[in-house]
Amino acid sequence: MRRQKKFWGRAYVLFEYTALGTLAIGFFVVGSAIIWAVMMPLPSIENFESRIVAESTKIYDRTGNIILYDVHGSMRRTEVSLEDVSLHIRNATIAIEDAEFYEHHGFRPLSFARAAFANLTTGRFSQGGSTITQQVVKNALLTQDKNISRKVKEIILALRLEQIYTKEDILQAYLNEAPYGGTLYGVEEASRYFFGVSASDVTLAQAAYLAALPQAPTRYSPYGTRRNELESRKNLVLRRMFELEYIDEETYQKAREETVKFQSEAETSIKAPHFVFYVREYLEEVYGPDVVTHGGLQVITTLDYDLQRKAEEIVRERALENERKFNAENAGLVAIDPKTGQILAMVGSRGFFDPDVDGMVNTAVTPRQPGSAFKPFVYAAAFEKGYTPETVVFDLRTQFTAHCAPNYLETSGDCYAPGNYDDVFRGPMTLRDALAQSVNIPAVKVLYLTGVDASIDLARRMGISTLADKSRYGLTLVLGGGEVYLLDMASAYGTFANDGVKNPPAAILRITDGTKRLLEEYKGQSERVIDAQIARTISDILSDNRARAPAFGETSALSFYSSAVAVKTGTTNDYRDAWIVGYTPTLSVGAWAGNNDNTPMEKRVAGFIVAPLWREFMDYALQKYPPEPFTPPAPESDLASLPPALRGEWNSSPSEGVHEILYWIDKNNPRAGRPANPARDSQFANWEYPVAIWSGARPPLTLPGGLSPGGGSEDFIVLMPFPYASLSGSVSIPLSVAYPDEAGVSRVLYFLNEQNVGFSTTPPFYHSFYTAMRGPAVLKVIFETSSGPVERTVQFTVQ
Repeated sequence: MRRQKKFWGRAYVLFEYTALGTLAIGFFVVGSAIIWAVMMPLPSIENFESRIVAESTKIYDRTGNIILYDVHGSMRRTEVSLEDVSLHIRNATIAIEDAEFYEHHGFRPLSFARAAFANLTTGRFSQGGSTITQQVVKNALLTQDKNISRKVKEIILALRLEQIYTKEDILQAYLNEAPYGGTLYGVEEASRYFFGVSASDVTLAQAAYLAALPQAPTRYSPYGTRRNELESRKNLVLRRMFELEYIDEETYQKAREETVKFQSEAETSIKAPHFVFYVREYLEEVYGPDVVTHGGLQVITTLDYDLQRKAEEIVRERALENERKFNAENAGLVAIDPKTGQILAMVGSRGFFDPDVDGMVNTAVTPRQPGSAFKPFVYAAAFEKGYTPETVVFDLRTQFTAHCAPNYLETSGDCYAPGNYDDVFRGPMTLRDALAQSVNIPAVKVLYLTGVDASIDLARRMGISTLADKSRYGLTLVLGGGEVYLLDMASAYGTFANDGVKNPPAAILRITDGTKRLLEEYKGQSERVIDAQIARTISDILSDNRARAPAFGETSALSFYSSAVAVKTGTTNDYRDAWIVGYTPTLSVGAWAGNNDNTPMEKRVAGFIVAPLWREFMDYALQKYPPEPFTPPAPESDLASLPPALRGEWNSSPSEGVHEILYWIDKNNPRAGRPANPARDSQFANWEYPVAIWSGARPPLTLPGGLSPGGGSEDFIVLMPFPYASLSGSVSIPLSVAYPDEAGVSRVLYFLNEQNVGFSTTPPFYHSFYTAMRGPAVLKVIFETSSGPVERTVQFTVQ
């Protein structure tokens, strides 16, 4: 027993001497380092005030509460004042990091000694013993190296810092610059990242988690494998707060038991990615990449994140369904407020991180052909020119290339004779019904009557930005021959919704820099681009369920009965794109479906493929943005003075027969009355041919193609009948001619096999006749002109 006591006594003495020796060595080393550090140049304490605290740019939704994305380089940081940091966070941080913060002067000798002893005896230099002030100095003025000289400098600078700045200044600096894991710096950034709330709004338990992290952010990461260690340290923070009387026992127990939900890493990475990168591209163009990465911009966008989240959900589910049903694997959607142009939702694909559909490609700003969704711009241009919704044109298969024979009703080479989506031809149609039912042939005729240039000019005024070179486009434009952006389409339709006043697409409400200086703020850029009456007319047609019903049915996805919603679909001829754009005065929504690699879908129209997606979103969105009624267009002020064809009267003169609109009006001045010589129009014969056939026998005859109007030279021409055509003798045979205006034609006589079958003294000298003869026939036409008669002949067959 005595030997054991003697042994342990000697061991204790040996330990005591070793410890004293170690401390003596430590103090000697530290003392030498202090003398050396005092002799060495130190960073100026003024550097603390002038230091540049890099802050990452934050992109928020329209509420300013939801971070969509943090644009950062090597760090994510948002600086806030101490008043904007919860008292829970301040007290929790002091409790675990520096309980004597308000008592010391920047340095705690005993704490330092304990840490120095631990480091010297273990050789690991893992203990810091640093005050909050020392940590601020280390973060702001010194390197992160772990050596004695840096530690001595830290102590000296901490003592100086406490002489110049208040405790509140120092605590604010610490909370703004402490590391919280990865690229996260500062408590505001950490609060939003982990909990989705500002540092001013955290709970006590959330504050304890935040205070627990800076000692070892990676080890204690809530997304790591040591979550139990984070829990233990969080509870240690709460216990220290209780021991220091920051909280009472009841509050302590409740906070220990509180269940805290950390945001998923997916939620913390990026929200509304296509929209975010659309905004970021703008920011970098205006302010430069470096400012965007390090300048601490606070960007409040126009995005309604609730709508965005719903749109993403619907697009994803419907696109996957379309992939199974229609071979349409992708989709996009844009929602805009027509009154402001503010973008409320932008979904560029079914999944940003989905490699199967090139998900990172933003279909909202990728040019695609819009199909019939382009038609409203052409009809609006027609109404600008003087046409009316009651104007009648004939929906009949028509050859639109002037030098191709009118009876060649095919599209090949440069001959263009489009069909309708259902291969049905309806005869005379008002423009209202033709647009509402999306019938192709009347639309092509409207484009010709209006002019490609005028139609493109109107579309550009309304916000379609992609139709740069007018020479590229012909009559196919109205059926979607040009490429457009989904964003532009939703915005331009919003101009119709807003009574012809355009508000360009806007993505940003406000931008401030790191000093809270206002850099940019949303200001409306309203501009009237079309007359209100025209916009209201388009809205009236596109919201007319009755007019749309023959094509879409009474109860389609396009039909709304509790409120008026204007809507238009579009499907490209090759079934590569399906569109729908619809609007109320409060909301304009466009959607697209198809494949990013441009492969065709199943041969179904947009009403099947994309309309259900659009309707599901509209039903949700209109609960939040309740529709307002459209202002109806004013009635025509002097309807009786209009030409009959503009009043819906397609058979107003039975004595002259049935004709297409070019017979009755001058296309360039439709309200001025009949043209002197309609046959001079290059399209006249082509349009007249199917109408003449339709008016005498149904369905239209199919005749050999490739024939051009015959009977003579280009100046005096027999337009109908066509050379070698076969016509039914049981119906009226139409006769039509063309001639130079300057010829002074006073009368045209018609002879069938040398027998007079009539004459005409009224331009354009149209005539028709019945005959009992059958077989080969020769029509002779004599033009009586001021300089003498001119004769032309054409051969055909009467069946």
